[in-house]
Amino acid sequence: MKKALLLAIVAFFLAGCTQETQNKLGRAIVNWTGTNGILEIYSGGKVVRRIMDIDKISTAYGTDDNRPRPYRYGYGYIDLNLDGRLEKEERRKKVYFEFSDYSTQYLFYEHP
Repeated sequence: MKKALLLAIVAFFLAGCTQETQNKLGRAIVNWTGTNGILEIYSGGKVVRRIMDIDKISTAYGTDDNRPRPYRYGYGYIDLNLDGRLEKEERRKKVYFEFSDYSTQYLFYEHP
């Protein structure tokens, strides 16, 4: 009975939220739980860079105005030979990366 009531309250809360609020809530949950993501950057229809073992990708926010910026950033390991596996030498250093929302063709997905 308590579980059903709790579920009904959560459903009512989510139904009353805007889509943007629901998206922010979903991102907060993913940020809290973390992911094992892969980011692939494309040029001319081909993968030119692959970054693996990404905990999360974050949206940049302005320091003074706290407004979202048109780029994302995160930390991961570069798959130098683009074989989809991180070799020992590729795991030596985690790198910081950024990519633009406007001009970068990319695909981000959870590692299967």
